[in-house]
Amino acid sequence: MEYLYSRGKFKTRSSDNPAVVLLDLKLPKVDGLEVLKQIKSEEKLRMMPVVVLTSSKEEKDMVASYKLGVSAYVVKPVDFHEFVNAIKELGVFWAVINEPPPGSVRK
Repeated sequence: MEYLYSRGKFKTRSSDNPAVVLLDLKLPKVDGLEVLKQIKSEEKLRMMPVVVLTSSKEEKDMVASYKLGVSAYVVKPVDFHEFVNAIKELGVFWAVINEPPPGSVRK
């Protein structure tokens, strides 16, 4: 959140938003759904794609994520090599294949 809001050590970063945010629901200090809620409630961040990347297969987590405006919900593969491959595929999709909203910057 510090990075997205350009606070603390990130206060001098470029004002452009990331091309996509990968968000885990099981964060150590704050609930991932709360982070998603904050992102989607902020005008400057609302159009930024957010992909939930989580170990949770719970329907309630998926439904809550989509209700809050997540762009995609991906269950993390357990195998490390499959996980790395999934991240690569997500990166290709969001950086190359997906068409970002008008006015956003692709990085």
